[in-house]
Amino acid sequence: MSGTHEQAAGAPGIDELLERVRAGYTRIEAVPAYEAARGGEALLVDIRYAALRDRDGLIPGALVVERNELEWRLDPRGSHRLPEATGHDLRVVVICDEGYASSLAAESLHRLGLHRATDLIGGFQAWRTAGLPVRAPGGAPQ
Repeated sequence: MSGTHEQAAGAPGIDELLERVRAGYTRIEAVPAYEAARGGEALLVDIRYAALRDRDGLIPGALVVERNELEWRLDPRGSHRLPEATGHDLRVVVICDEGYASSLAAESLHRLGLHRATDLIGGFQAWRTAGLPVRAPGGAPQ
């Protein structure tokens, strides 16, 4: 047996998987996400790991939920849900660093019945590039 791995029959590569996942919902750009959150119409959920939050800062008002806890914290029927997990109609905007892991996370939330879950196109980096509010990890605006 050689050291190479063959792709399982019918299994997509990551690019194809992302394309399939993203076809199942409408993604959102930074400015409309900011406006929806500011208007109380969406919950921003930052799934970036701590090192990235420490490096780049935080989005004011975003709920920080580690990726490995996301489903447990946002399932409205779960025993470990956060108070913000009010129901399956909750509009959740998942934010990662560049908008890749968040797509897979949003799709996972869809499987839990959170049919309005989406993710931020371009992630935190697009948010910052758009000039939207960011605060340093210690609390001061950047």
